[in-house]
Amino acid sequence: MGSKVVRARLDEPSARALGVLVREGRNESEAVRAALVEAGRRRERRSALAAEAQRLATDPGDTRERRAVMADMDAVAANWPE
Repeated sequence: MGSKVVRARLDEPSARALGVLVREGRNESEAVRAALVEAGRRRERRSALAAEAQRLATDPGDTRERRAVMADMDAVAANWPE
């Protein structure tokens, strides 16, 4: 994919964040590209984790195992006074 020019109006928090990245030695274009890549990766990881949690929550085998572990933990738990 070739280069794409994107324009954005920065609000104060965005301008401060860009300043942080520029002070690390990047120019503005490098800073914006790095920030977009980092944000995209974080979102992809969150989405993957959410999908995995959903898959495990609906997996009958995992549910049985989770219940068995909880029952074992309840069996050895100390009785706390109310």
